[in-house]
Amino acid sequence: MAKILTQAQIDQFREQGFVSPIRVMSAAEAFGYRRQLERFERETGGPLGGHLRHKSHLVFTWLADLVRHPRILDAVDDLYGPDLLCWTTNFFIKEKASPAFVSWHQDSTYWGLSQPDAVTAWVAFTPANAGNGAMEVIPGSHKLDQIPHRETFAEHNLLTRGPEIAVELDQSKAVRLDLEPGEISLHHVRLVHGSPPNTSDDRRIGFAIRYIPTHVRQLFGDDSASLVRGEDRYGHFELEPRPKREMDPDMLALHQAINERTAKIMGKPPQPVRSRWRRLAKLTLQLMSGSGSCVTSITGPNGGAELYER
Repeated sequence: MAKILTQAQIDQFREQGFVSPIRVMSAAEAFGYRRQLERFERETGGPLGGHLRHKSHLVFTWLADLVRHPRILDAVDDLYGPDLLCWTTNFFIKEKASPAFVSWHQDSTYWGLSQPDAVTAWVAFTPANAGNGAMEVIPGSHKLDQIPHRETFAEHNLLTRGPEIAVELDQSKAVRLDLEPGEISLHHVRLVHGSPPNTSDDRRIGFAIRYIPTHVRQLFGDDSASLVRGEDRYGHFELEPRPKREMDPDMLALHQAINERTAKIMGKPPQPVRSRWRRLAKLTLQLMSGSGSCVTSITGPNGGAELYER
């Protein structure tokens, strides 16, 4: 029996690749997380940056609590079962009147996970809407499997290396995921998504929590994750400790080492696997033959039909 999601929401995730919005906490509780972040920024003299935006739950106790929030875990449990790891976390902060954006991409491109059983819970600390660059998704695009990406290294792209999909999409099919503070969206690891700049007069703050069931493996080296619910019967990931106090020196050292290791995993170029093109082409034709088509063409980075295995 589902804990928080309705059957209709579970079906929507399977068919469209996302569910939104889901209320998991009050607006006041969400503001408390924003207050904690901005307190730290005041104490350190500027916006949170660099490696502290990634795997942040290993150095901030309040984020370690958030990745274990019962209602967030209940929603993920409804999709992937009770044995869950938090693989990583990422802040997506767009300052007011900022050119920062996120290109159209699939999360799975550089993650190196053995299978696409992964979901992002995007937690809104502030409103996310048309004015401040809310995330947009292409419904059903997760069924395209892994598709080619190209690296742009665009200056204002919030993604490392600036990856963007090497396909043309009918962006009129995009759905914007408006959220209020304390709400989350859930999206599949292969759902095509992105977001425009923040043109408003306030920050847009989102915290992305990446959850995987414990049976998922890392294909490209040793890796670690935090066990947040249930038990790990597989041992594919080194289990990370929970911080006991903010910015603990031992946890900071561990955090740096883990981020360096993760950077090596995600820095590996995706490998073309031409043998899987036929399956992608078949799925593409199926989508294009219906009224809900979102893909208009697919071109590999060398001008041919290529698919990346990541």
